[in-house]
Amino acid sequence: MLNTFLKGEAGTRLRFSGMLLSAILVLLSVFTLSQKGLNFGLDFTGGYLTEFTTSESVELKQLEQFIAKNHNGEFELTAQGNSHYQLREAPSDSVNSDRSDWQSAITQNADINAEVLSSAYIGSQVGDELFEQGCLALFSAMVAVMLYLAVRFEWRLAVGSVVALVHDLLLVLGLFSLLQLEFNLTVLASLLAIIGYSLNDSIIVGDRVRELLRVKSNNALSPASIINSAIKSTLTRTLITSGTTLATVASVWLLAGAPLQGFAIALFTGIVVGTFSSICIAATLPELLGLSAKNYEEKLDVKTQALMDMP
Repeated sequence: MLNTFLKGEAGTRLRFSGMLLSAILVLLSVFTLSQKGLNFGLDFTGGYLTEFTTSESVELKQLEQFIAKNHNGEFELTAQGNSHYQLREAPSDSVNSDRSDWQSAITQNADINAEVLSSAYIGSQVGDELFEQGCLALFSAMVAVMLYLAVRFEWRLAVGSVVALVHDLLLVLGLFSLLQLEFNLTVLASLLAIIGYSLNDSIIVGDRVRELLRVKSNNALSPASIINSAIKSTLTRTLITSGTTLATVASVWLLAGAPLQGFAIALFTGIVVGTFSSICIAATLPELLGLSAKNYEEKLDVKTQALMDMP
């Protein structure tokens, strides 16, 4: 049914409507990032990380309320398994006394009977270095992608793929900023995975568009019709690939626990918006920039002329 809808003017209107929606979402993401920023995790901000177990299973909310009575600072409590918990504390002037108070309370309480397994401090300098190195890795990956696209595609298709890639990253960051989800190293790693996945989707569509533009029998067709045909021919493959990947990521999201939850949310969102942008941006923006079969005819004519000039 979707393949049928992608034919003719209906498919073109659908692509351009999706591109308009993408532009609005990008603006909202940029606005949210500028106003709320990202909720950086302990990996970047520094602070204390304490792991402990309880003799009996205690509800997370009940345990959180008990610790809050004996802790004046900010903290985040997550369940790592059955009767296994992890508490993160932001660094502050009074954190030392707070830590001793809540640890004594949970270890001396007969109902909780906790045992502290480990307690470590991550300095802010380490967090700054991790953030700088992570951003450098992200920037290096973007540069490598741009160089690859510049070599592989005609510049209009390359620009469409790069814009789609930036769109995917901004929407994921905007979601984390809007919901104030913790942004840590695993989320940063997921952004690198999103770059690869989004690029793969855009290249599949771009390759098909290029192939159809080079077919001489398609010269009479409009660029919009050729792009619609390219999307139609790759849509089934794209949806199957995205669907199986989403099922895997959803399993990680639901079953892997709190440590990988941010990673799974970011990757799940990136796959969804990456599939969307490969159709509505990577294939549509080149049309707005004037992509046509003539772009490839000129290249073929130059090669032919060079062969004819050879002695």
